[in-house]
Amino acid sequence: MDAALTYIAIAFSFIIGLILGIIGLFIFRRVLFDRQMRIAERKAVKISLDAKAEAKTVLDEAQNESKRIKTTADNEYRERRTEIQKQENRINQKSEALDRKTETIEQRERNLATKEKEIEDTKTEITEVKEKELKQLEQVASLSSEEAKKMLLDTMEVEMQSEASRRLRQWENKLKEDASQKAQEILSVAIQRSASEIVSETTVSTVPLPNDEMKGRLIGREGRNIRALEQATGVDLIIDDTPEAVTISSFDPVRREIARVALTRLIQDGRIHPARIEEMAVKAKAEVEQEIQAAGEQAVQQLAVQLHPELVRLLGRLKYRTSYGQNALDHSVEVAYLASMIASEIGANVNTAKKVGLLHDIGKSVDREVEGTHAAIGADLVKQWDKSPEVYKGVAEHHLEAIDTSIWGYIASAADAISSARPGARRESLESYIKRLKALEDIADSFKGVDKSYAIQAGREVRILVKPESIDDLGAMRLARDIVKKIEETLDYPGQIKVTVLRETRAVDYAK
Repeated sequence: MDAALTYIAIAFSFIIGLILGIIGLFIFRRVLFDRQMRIAERKAVKISLDAKAEAKTVLDEAQNESKRIKTTADNEYRERRTEIQKQENRINQKSEALDRKTETIEQRERNLATKEKEIEDTKTEITEVKEKELKQLEQVASLSSEEAKKMLLDTMEVEMQSEASRRLRQWENKLKEDASQKAQEILSVAIQRSASEIVSETTVSTVPLPNDEMKGRLIGREGRNIRALEQATGVDLIIDDTPEAVTISSFDPVRREIARVALTRLIQDGRIHPARIEEMAVKAKAEVEQEIQAAGEQAVQQLAVQLHPELVRLLGRLKYRTSYGQNALDHSVEVAYLASMIASEIGANVNTAKKVGLLHDIGKSVDREVEGTHAAIGADLVKQWDKSPEVYKGVAEHHLEAIDTSIWGYIASAADAISSARPGARRESLESYIKRLKALEDIADSFKGVDKSYAIQAGREVRILVKPESIDDLGAMRLARDIVKKIEETLDYPGQIKVTVLRETRAVDYAK
């Protein structure tokens, strides 16, 4: 019984404790909830205050922006209104000026009408006076008016023809002087702008040998090596008494370069036999072809022009072609620069002039394979690969051989002459140089009245002394022109030749 009571008391105590715990937990949660509510209320109050402050700030900014926009709009409105008023004033002033001009024009028309009437009256009076005077002249001169008019017209026609001829000669001389001065200015500017260095190259035709024993190895047994080399490269190999050197002979500069490269490679390799010679010739040909292509591409890139690949390759072949010691490719590039400068000075198409100058001698790359002048050959090549008629005509006419020469022919001819005629640009052998000087002096001496003649300045000028008793001043001028004409017809020369005729009369006496 006591145990049951004990259990009941424990249970009751547990229940009471549980109830008290629940009540305590409830009170704790209530306190915690009240605390959180107070915190939330404070946050809400703070947020509300912050929101009000921010709203006030935004409202103030909006009011300020509204005031600023309104002020700006008012200012713009006042400026526009002021501008409109100014425009209205200007329009009113122009309208008043137009009205005044209209009144002035109407007054002038009235005055003109009055003057026209006066002029008509004056014409009528003059006509009457003229008829009266003509009748009096007919009576005095016994000539009709038609006969007198014809006589007067014939006299006036003769005088007008003489005056027209005199003025035409004056105008012609003035035009020649102006054209000559302008041409000199254009050419001098082009030369000054170019100012390129003179590069005079020649194709190497001699290959050095390490020793004279190499000559025997190059010849080979019964000459089989030299025959194989000549057959593979298409050149003549000359092995003579020149110490430690052999000479390559061929009219084709590209073949000569291929032979030079192949022979140099063979000498360096040391293995010289027909099979090796053929192998080296093929490699040398490929190497030279690559150099040709690279040279053509470099020239095109240097001038910033677009050309057909075949024209680029043919242009590269000019690297191994020379004319009087001047490298043909370098000469073509220089002519292209000069032609573009001349074109820019006269207002022509610079790109077209540059192409004409670059391609003007392209016919020399194949002139040993095709018959004809290099100008005609080059024109055919350009016509085949470039569809521009201006470039084709310029290449064909750069030696002024055509009857009707275009502006591109004159530009290319001038640029070609500048490039080739500069001192040091070209050279020639002593024998041909002496022949050319002698030919100039012989031409001058062949004319009647010439006392002595001298070719000076490397053949670029001929000075002629004439007999003063045989040739007068006018005859000296005619003689200079005749000599120039004969030089142009009979001689082939680069640039131009100056002909100077000197006529001197000396009176000598002695005082005793």
